[in-house]
Formats: sequence, structure tokens, C-alpha cells
Amino acid sequence: MNLIHVFVLSLVEGLTEFLPISSTGHQILASKLMGIPETDFVKTFEIVIQLGAIMAIVVLYFKKFLTSFNLLKKLVVAFVPTAIVGFTLYPLIKGIFLGSSAITLNALFWGGLALIGVEWFLRRKKTEVEMTSEISYRQALLIGTFQSLSVVPGVSRSAATIIGGLLTGLDRSTATEFSFLLAVPTMFAATAYDIYKSRHMLAQGGFLTLFLGTVLSFFFAILAVKFLINYVKKHDFIAFGIYRVVLSALFWLFVK
Repeated sequence: MNLIHVFVLSLVEGLTEFLPISSTGHQILASKLMGIPETDFVKTFEIVIQLGAIMAIVVLYFKKFLTSFNLLKKLVVAFVPTAIVGFTLYPLIKGIFLGSSAITLNALFWGGLALIGVEWFLRRKKTEVEMTSEISYRQALLIGTFQSLSVVPGVSRSAATIIGGLLTGLDRSTATEFSFLLAVPTMFAATAYDIYKSRHMLAQGGFLTLFLGTVLSFFFAILAVKFLINYVKKHDFIAFGIYRVVLSALFWLFVK
């Protein structure tokens, strides 16, 4: 990987991590376009730089994490399904799922249709929860179960949790904010575990590359989060669904 590769992948990670379009999927597709081989180090880089995105949420929602113990408990409950699935299927995820453009494109396509379908289905339905403090433990667990689907690259952790939130009665802003907050334990655990499993790569000189990518993704993620917070106040997620469908179709036709 050269500096251009590091910058582009960090840009993609930061801008897409919290949008419902799959950051991992976009990194895999970006790597394919730039001709970056999907080595173990590249796969580790794509996971580790998520730390930057995590820190963006910690910085932006620092007070909420400190002042709401009930919210923290609900985040733990929501994290459990993904923890079980992620740790159980780690060899399959790292060895087969990551790097597969076919899996990614299928997940992008069907996930896009799911976003569109959910928005149409809920268009005339009243939302029940308009604040994260009102989310029940049952809703948190259901949202976390949806999130566990995002171990498949292209599904999008953000899309899965937002869809789960919408289907359990959250309004768009609340579903989006809970998705942001749930990213912290989920992504931190996934990143820490991957760093541990790939610690030999750090010892071989990959630390500076990973550090640079993490810093860049932090700044880009802050921009993306602020954009999405303002976007969901006036718009639904159909545009993101259409984008996913079109992007996957274009890759199938012209790139794959």
C-alpha cells in the first residue's frame, strides 16, 4: 500500500462508516478499483482504521456516554448478538467474506432494496420512540440482532441498525443516533480483536500506516456524522437505498 491508497481507503472509511451504504463494502470495491491486492494486512488495515471513526463518535457524544448509565446498559444489550456472531464466525469473516466482491455487491444490492422497502412500508406508520432514552431493552436487543447481519461485508452496520430501529418504532433521528452510539462497543471490540489476532503485522512495521489511516478516518467520520444528523431531519433513507442498488449494478456490469 502506498500513501495514495492509505488516503483513499481512509477517506472511504470515514465518509461511509456511519452512512447506511457499507464502509467495508466500499473499501473492498475501492481496493479493487485501485488494484490493491486483498492481503491479510490490507484486510487488517480496513478494520483497524475504524478506530478513527469510533473516536469521532466518542468525541461528538462524550457527554451522553458519561451521563446516561441506562443508555450504556441498553448498548451492552444491543451489542451482545453481534459479539456472539462476530467472535464465532471470525475465521469465516476474515478468510472468506472480506475481499469477496461477489458477496459485497449482492449485499449492497439487496440491502439497498431493503432500505427502500422499509421506508415505503413505514411511510404512513407513526413512530413510537423519539429519544434514545425511551428505547426499551427489547428494542435494543432487536436492533442488536439486526446489527449482527452486518458481519457480511456490504450489508452495512449502519443500515442494519437503522432498519432495525425503524422497524421497532424509532423515528429516523433516534434510529440514526442509536446506530452511532452502538457503533462504539461494536467497532471497538471488532477492531481490538483483529489487532490482537494480527499483532505480528504491527511488529513488522505496519504501525505507522495503520496510525495514519486511523487519524484520517477520524476527521472524515466527523464530517459524515454531522452531515447525516442534518440529513435525517428532513429526508428519508430511500436515496441511500437507490445509491446502493445503482452502485452494485454498475460494478456488476463494468468492473467485476
